[in-house]
Amino acid sequence: MVHRFPPLLRAALVLALPLLGTAATDPFDFEKAQSFLQQYCRNCHGENSGAGGFKLSKVAAAISMRDDPHRWISVVRRVKNGEMPPKGSAAPPVDLRESFSEWVDGRLRAEACRTGPVPGPYPVRRLNRDEYAATVRDLLNVNMDVGHALPADGAGGEGFDNAAETLFLSPIHAEKYLDAARMALDFAVTDAKARARIMPVRPGPGIAPEKAAHDNLSTLLPRAFRRPVSEAEITPFVTLFKAAQDRKETFQQSMLFALRGVLLSPQFLFRIEPPNPSPEPRQIDDFTLASRLSYFLWGTMPDDLLWDIASAGHLQDPEILKEEVGRMIRSPRSTAFMQRFIEQWLRTRDLGNSKAPDPTIYPKWGEDEELRSDIKYQPVMFFRELMTKNLSVLNLLDSRFTIATKKLLKLYGMDPPKKTSEMLHREELPEGSDRGGLLGMPAVLAISSHPYRTSPVLRGAWVLDAILGTPPPPPPPDVPKLEEGQSAHSRTMRERLTQHRENAVCASCHNRIDPIGFALENYDAMGVWRTEDGGKPIDNTGELPDGTKIAGPVQLKAVLLQRKDLFLRNLTRKMLGYALGRGLTLKDSCTVESIVSQLKANDYAAQSLIEAIVFSVPFRQQAGSSGPPLSSKAVTEKRSSSR
Repeated sequence: MVHRFPPLLRAALVLALPLLGTAATDPFDFEKAQSFLQQYCRNCHGENSGAGGFKLSKVAAAISMRDDPHRWISVVRRVKNGEMPPKGSAAPPVDLRESFSEWVDGRLRAEACRTGPVPGPYPVRRLNRDEYAATVRDLLNVNMDVGHALPADGAGGEGFDNAAETLFLSPIHAEKYLDAARMALDFAVTDAKARARIMPVRPGPGIAPEKAAHDNLSTLLPRAFRRPVSEAEITPFVTLFKAAQDRKETFQQSMLFALRGVLLSPQFLFRIEPPNPSPEPRQIDDFTLASRLSYFLWGTMPDDLLWDIASAGHLQDPEILKEEVGRMIRSPRSTAFMQRFIEQWLRTRDLGNSKAPDPTIYPKWGEDEELRSDIKYQPVMFFRELMTKNLSVLNLLDSRFTIATKKLLKLYGMDPPKKTSEMLHREELPEGSDRGGLLGMPAVLAISSHPYRTSPVLRGAWVLDAILGTPPPPPPPDVPKLEEGQSAHSRTMRERLTQHRENAVCASCHNRIDPIGFALENYDAMGVWRTEDGGKPIDNTGELPDGTKIAGPVQLKAVLLQRKDLFLRNLTRKMLGYALGRGLTLKDSCTVESIVSQLKANDYAAQSLIEAIVFSVPFRQQAGSSGPPLSSKAVTEKRSSSR
């Protein structure tokens, strides 16, 4: 019966059903969706009510899913979050609510993808704190971090702090940027290499101060703005230099005054691309591509080689672009990208800050700073190993090796040889090891626990959300708290959750979440293997909603590998969102599916994921600026004529 669904979504639906617990024998269609809305939403949104200005008649025709998708998005969001129906009204069972939500999501994606991939928006965005610090460092050739004093950036888009939606400029930013610019330039003039970068030309016989300043600025400004600049753009900064000279300041002081203006310029602080005057999409220019590429893979401005290739007009050449992607991934600079991506995707950035094992219960965490560092950076360096060696991304689910230190191996209960490195390095795992992939790593196990104990609920929800991209719905507001206190410690976590799940309100969601978390119960809140909890043997068995029985992390990973398409789609969405620096739209669904297909065709090689993103339509093209969108027929005819 899955044949009723659009081909693009068949695999996703079939794979999603077992873990989410949706009835696989009776898939949704438009008629069933209308019955759902009539049963649970008619009282508030019928023809005679229309609460909030919305009536069901607005979504009663199938064509509305194509012509008015945003209204459907609003409906399904409120259903997912339990906001509809309102409290006090008859609510649908969780299974039915999820079936409805999944069907609407899938149908909307299919409708959005009828015309194929589109560029999508690429809004102006401020450099975030890390990008600003790295760009100042590379522009001025200074070995210092001027970003630490800037306000932290919130997450947006697909969960990353480089998303345009959150990168606005507040009054406090303006003040902090002025302080940071002054600090960076004051340091630069004390360092010979940095001074030579920002002031290669000085007044001398036949070179007037203003000419020297102009020459310095004409060299620095293109790199600062990440594109060629006109004489008209140089003039305002020469004017700043002349104003300082009029105050009888020295050449160096006058240059620093002008350079502060450069570092405070919107062209430096923001990533601004040349507008597309046409209503039709177009390929971005080489300098824009170089900037998109460098901020994706390095989080900073293009280096000299990338700039030179763009200047020569060769960056659009597929072979050269592919070669540059490989070079940039292998560069030590890419470590910053990998750290930012992994720590925000997995949420391990919070480890040691808002989330950490209680040192009174887990003394190893409190006593050993090196071990804490090893734990936090292990997932980052594991991901880097996959990327630089071009290994399969399925290693993130399970692997025959890990990245470890002597202290981490001891934490695992292994007996490392005396010569084992104290630095993070690749370590082959013994046959049958449960430590392969992300789920065996202490950072992941700690971030999905409470500080004082494990939580099968947190761990199960973490896997569903971070790994599979299928987060459970939020708990209802009246859900009772899990029993804590002294009496609770005499029972295992499973026993306490069993009592908790006797509440019908809780059971429907916990039947999906808890079996996954139970499979990881042998790991304590710091990731150390254990066999008892509350003085009783650990029960790591569970049954998924489709009847699949699992016991322990090894079997859980096997189940996840069987449903790897969910993981691949989620990983691709996260990486594409990070690369574009914005939240994904329905129109991006086609790009995601295309990238996943390319990833499969290349045996899941990690670099093929990056390459497919870089060569994708949203990454290499710019949307039209105005004009009515083309119809499906017009797009088809346009493509046919261009072949």
